[in-house]
Amino acid sequence: MNAAVVSISPRDSKDTRNDARFRWLLTAAALFVLISLAGAALSMLWGGRSVLASEGLNFFFSTDWNPVENKYGALVPIYGTVVTAFIAMLIAVPVSFGIAFFLTEVAPRWMRAPVGTAIELLAGIPSIIYGMWGFFVLMPVMRESLIPWLDEHVGPLPVIGALFRGPPIGAGMLTSGIVLSIMVIPFIASVMREVFMTVPARLKESAYALGATKWEVSWDIMLPYTRSAVIGGVFLGLGRALGETMAVTFVIGNSVNFTASLLEPSTTIAALIANDFGEATEEYRAALLLLGFVLFIVTFIVLALARLMLNNLARKEGN
Repeated sequence: MNAAVVSISPRDSKDTRNDARFRWLLTAAALFVLISLAGAALSMLWGGRSVLASEGLNFFFSTDWNPVENKYGALVPIYGTVVTAFIAMLIAVPVSFGIAFFLTEVAPRWMRAPVGTAIELLAGIPSIIYGMWGFFVLMPVMRESLIPWLDEHVGPLPVIGALFRGPPIGAGMLTSGIVLSIMVIPFIASVMREVFMTVPARLKESAYALGATKWEVSWDIMLPYTRSAVIGGVFLGLGRALGETMAVTFVIGNSVNFTASLLEPSTTIAALIANDFGEATEEYRAALLLLGFVLFIVTFIVLALARLMLNNLARKEGN
């Protein structure tokens, strides 16, 4: 019995070759991104190797930053970076949720497109504009109104009072956090708005038919349905807040002295690098490069935690 001969047409052969080329092209693109990230991180680590060798692990836990004596401790800029980003997300997440829910469920249809477009356009404003606004508009308001009020009414409280005691300078981590929150709101709100629009109308209509309020629909229907995408959008904004440079440089005060108060000047990793890199000596430049590597690691850890959280949510949902 003769075996059947399967003939392959020229078009099938061409499609197979094109699929293979396309697969290799996508693989190369993914590898290019990974190699670029690894190269950037390793180059900064290599550039700061002399400081890492001299300071050791003390570099990550010391508050002593003195370029004159070649003593470097990264705890102050690390603390400032984390705290300002946390303040930004504390403000931006609920505001972004309110904007997204308003645009999808509350606003009239004629208003949704213009307001949504305006929110998205805010993401394109250069960060230096936000920094100038913070310096010329927000800082005087903080100095004349908000900081004296916080110092008088919140400062005497136990535990949290230490965070809100300080001179009315206007520059500090609280001011930086407010500016950062305004910067990341467009990113988070846009993502939330898009994912809220993917919720099937029948789910919301069923909840409304059973007597649910808008708050109950948003909390019990929309958020559970879009939870993974919402968390992804939040961490996208957090990544932007962690690495912001110019806007923070304008309003944080750029002080490398450790302070627990949110009202006193401090610094972040990105702001310290931007301020001092141009005039740094060779040893100081090595310390700043090592700081850049620390910022890379902090951002990577945050995004890795986001990925882990999303994976856990997916497993709980049975996906």
